[in-house]
Amino acid sequence: MLTQPRAVRRSFAEEVFGHDDADHRQELWMLRQPRAVRESFIAHVLAPQDPPPLQEIWMLRQSDEVRESYVREVLLAA
Repeated sequence: MLTQPRAVRRSFAEEVFGHDDADHRQELWMLRQPRAVRESFIAHVLAPQDPPPLQEIWMLRQSDEVRESYVREVLLAA
């Protein structure tokens, strides 16, 4: 995250930090980011894990339409 532009870091801080549902907000935020931000997260956070979380990596690499559908139909479904 520290390598991202200031606007990206600010967006993350405003949308995620200080909320009771920060984990949920973080997932929503990341799924809605441009490919470069998502790929950086994969490379620096997810891929080094042992074992790497393959389902999370897979989802982050899906098209905008697939990711937004998942957000709408799974994460935001009431």
